[in-house]
Amino acid sequence: MKRAFDLLMSLIAAVIFFIPLCLLAIVVKATSKGPVLYWSDRVGRGNRIFSMPKLRTMRVDTPVVATHLLADPKTFLTPVGGFLRKSSLDEIPQLWCIICGDMSVVGPRPALFNQQNLIDLRTEQNVHLIRPGLTGWAQINGRDELPIPEKVKLDAEYLRLQSFTFDIKVIMLTALKVVRRDGIVH
Repeated sequence: MKRAFDLLMSLIAAVIFFIPLCLLAIVVKATSKGPVLYWSDRVGRGNRIFSMPKLRTMRVDTPVVATHLLADPKTFLTPVGGFLRKSSLDEIPQLWCIICGDMSVVGPRPALFNQQNLIDLRTEQNVHLIRPGLTGWAQINGRDELPIPEKVKLDAEYLRLQSFTFDIKVIMLTALKVVRRDGIVH
């Protein structure tokens, strides 16, 4: 049932966001050098690596590390990067990963391939057994502000509590967080 819900939600969202995504792609291309999409290697279910697209918010010369590990992340943002991140509009292309089955609407956010400490802690807690999500329990409980052990604790809590009703709660709280722009550091 979760997979059917994921497909339905992502297809509806893809239709709704098609024109805004096209307009954002034009803006990204017009305001900075490089491709419109940034594809990053992420860790999915079973610790399998997959490629996840985002609208590019950082310059093409940005090191491939988690944003919080950059000395001054704001210096790497494109002219529209801050807006795209704060509004979460850079995440729209990830609907593709949900349609393909690499991601779910709700689940732990996929780790970067080189975030070994996060991957190891999630594996210890069996969080690696579920599909990563566009949004998740940890996302609405701190987002960028959470230290990795706390993020994994919330991911493990989601693993234990996951249900259709809980996913709806996470989606509703995510919408509220996005509107308020809560928990975004970079």
